[in-house]
Amino acid sequence: MIRVPGQPGRDLCDDHLGITRRDLLRVGGSALLGLTLGSMFELKARAAEVADKAATGKGPGWNKAKSVILVYLQGGPSHLDLWDPKENQTDKMRSAFNPISTKIPGINFTEILPKLAKVNDKLTMIRSMSYTPNGLFNHTAAIYQIMTGYTTDKVSPSGQLEPPNAKDYPNFGSNIIRLKPPTEPMLPFVMLPRPLQESNVVGKGGTAGFLGKSFDPYTLFPEGDDMDMTKMNRIKVDDLNLRPDVFAMRLERRARLRDAINDAMPEIDKAVASYNLNEYYDRALNLIVSGRARDAFAIDREPEIMRERYGMNTFGQSCLLARRLVEAGTRVVEVIWPKVANSDAHSWDHHAGLTDRMKSASGPMLDQGFSALIEDLDSRGLLDETLVVALGEFGRSPEKGLSTSGNVNSSDGRDHWPYCYTACIAGAGIKRGYVHGASDKTGSSPASDPVEPTELLATIYHACGIDPETIVFNHLNQPRELVKARPVSALFA
Repeated sequence: MIRVPGQPGRDLCDDHLGITRRDLLRVGGSALLGLTLGSMFELKARAAEVADKAATGKGPGWNKAKSVILVYLQGGPSHLDLWDPKENQTDKMRSAFNPISTKIPGINFTEILPKLAKVNDKLTMIRSMSYTPNGLFNHTAAIYQIMTGYTTDKVSPSGQLEPPNAKDYPNFGSNIIRLKPPTEPMLPFVMLPRPLQESNVVGKGGTAGFLGKSFDPYTLFPEGDDMDMTKMNRIKVDDLNLRPDVFAMRLERRARLRDAINDAMPEIDKAVASYNLNEYYDRALNLIVSGRARDAFAIDREPEIMRERYGMNTFGQSCLLARRLVEAGTRVVEVIWPKVANSDAHSWDHHAGLTDRMKSASGPMLDQGFSALIEDLDSRGLLDETLVVALGEFGRSPEKGLSTSGNVNSSDGRDHWPYCYTACIAGAGIKRGYVHGASDKTGSSPASDPVEPTELLATIYHACGIDPETIVFNHLNQPRELVKARPVSALFA
């Protein structure tokens, strides 16, 4: 006998929305269609009344963002050697790179960001990002806070966490697609080109956690290691392809069979009527049959000159793919820096060899790819409705060679520094050519207007038309805010 049990709305802040997603899954309808993507489109019924709040009284920037692109600089780049250089300092503190002027009068970058210096009039620089660590001096714990808005109890002295599990707080992208699902038959949330990682802890902070796997990102992690700069040429999206023996007509026949079974079960139809369940299956079917997602991933269709503009490397092509995805209707794209923390080469984790590595590897890749993304979105009119955020989990120590996290640092290396660093934010009502806050004369701490990572998350939710205080229920059915912070209204025009 089929039953649809459950306390109405127990995992929502609006209890009038009815039975829960878990209860619906017991019906087992998705198995009739045979599509694992079907569950993605259960989002709409639970989300509409929660997230669609009137803009009146919500302040500047409310609901301006249709899409979000997070350029996540995993590893913690040095703000002092990129976009907040300090002059008149000792050799132990001063950057080896010369300062250069930018499009914002009086604001300097270093010489390794010449292209970004020409487009920073299109974005806001937050030079006062700051938090006091609570087991967050190391990458994994800090990443978890950035991505979820919460800290975790399970942090070892080295900063490592347990692997991802169903009790984790959701990645902010999972919360967004749950509350503001896309209106197009398109993948709602995509993460690329590699997972969040430190050492053997992979994917922590990058899943839907207690929301369930239906809200996990679609992960596009092409084969090849982090040093393979051509991996984006080998993108595979096999689960978005029709198998050779399954044609669109056969899938449509399956859908009609599902409809016939539903018609014969009025009690199920009645139970799920307000959820428009057929719509979710139709959208999953449309996603596969229409080829919209496959077309978005077909990066080789871009003109060669455009691909070269972004940079023919993993980061540049990931930024280009992010633009293609939001253009096709994806709600959230997270571009993870394509080199794991706690490593060498183009990693941002510069405990040694900072000068050469930033000048020859990480700096040019960031400069070319991120500047092209901002310019391209702006020229296409997409920046007006796309929120773009770029930051790492922390900055680097003002003094070179100093150990702040137990790591060994060379005289040309900087250690982790969460007390002051820089983030960039653009689009969707964000001020252009604005600098929010300031660091002190050594870049050690904010001199004005400090912004915590949780406040930046609250700002992202606000831009998407989601109240940061919206309540979700965790795995123990305990009420929790999306994030315990308020948006930074001064960032919006």
